[in-house]
Amino acid sequence: MKRTRHFARWPTFLVVVPSLLFQSPLQQSSPFTIHDNVNLVLLDVSVKDLRTGYVAGLEKADFRVWEDGRPRPITQFGSVDAPVTVGLVVDNSGSMRSKRAEVVQAGLAFSRESNPRDEFFVINFNDSVVSSLPANVPFTDDLQILRHAPYYGNPNGQTALYDAVSYALGHLESSHRELRTLIVVSDGGDNVSKIALSDLLNQIESSRATIYAVGLLDPENRDLRPAVLRKFAAISGGEYFQPRDLADVRPVFEQISKDIRNRYTIGFVPDEQQHRREIRTVKIVAQRDGKRFAVKTRTSFRIPASASGQA
Repeated sequence: MKRTRHFARWPTFLVVVPSLLFQSPLQQSSPFTIHDNVNLVLLDVSVKDLRTGYVAGLEKADFRVWEDGRPRPITQFGSVDAPVTVGLVVDNSGSMRSKRAEVVQAGLAFSRESNPRDEFFVINFNDSVVSSLPANVPFTDDLQILRHAPYYGNPNGQTALYDAVSYALGHLESSHRELRTLIVVSDGGDNVSKIALSDLLNQIESSRATIYAVGLLDPENRDLRPAVLRKFAAISGGEYFQPRDLADVRPVFEQISKDIRNRYTIGFVPDEQQHRREIRTVKIVAQRDGKRFAVKTRTSFRIPASASGQA
């Protein structure tokens, strides 16, 4: 396993910035393919009925999309359980020593219950960010390899949370899966990262990854910033969880797995005729037979300046 120090690889974090925009319309079937030369915004969408839970079986006609308050036609739609690339980003600082066993077991159970075509990677972080798969294995679906990845070294040191999330987002860009997810597990804030929080939030806004954040909070930790974990999830269209105790960690992972398996994929071409704003708001409404459902997805997206300037 290769241990990666920030000062050696930091330029990669700045150069490999994921984007919601890629050259494609998607096929209606899975896996999605790239075959055209149009900028496409791809959204990962969860739909629930507040009484009965996840809503399956909706069709393209049941959704409406608004970009900066203007309706946009849906150009791509998918509702199958498509394979996903999942990055598990685990806090390995000293304060996690008593919690890691539960996190590891929950993560392994999560991988066993996932779509057999899902692929995974594991990032551990304390003072440094460590890619915990073998050096020649960027992603894997091999449970034997995954079984050892979260146990990289003894928990110690401080917390480079922002650097770890930034690195994981960059790593996702080398995935061949169109659907991408990060599960970030931490019990504190950040005290040693090189990247600024504002820059990381911009990176999340530009990414098509959905982030689920799990806060294992220690009341004695003076660096606690659960609002930051909540923001990671909100910007990306994911969800924040704060288990009451360690026994609740595995049910949280089960809930995340269920959410991933019950999402729709909606794509539209951003409007470059009316304006050239780099940051756009987005709203999706799901409704059938007059009944409106609760929708969770990202609320904004970022168009790279070079792309918006070409419009």
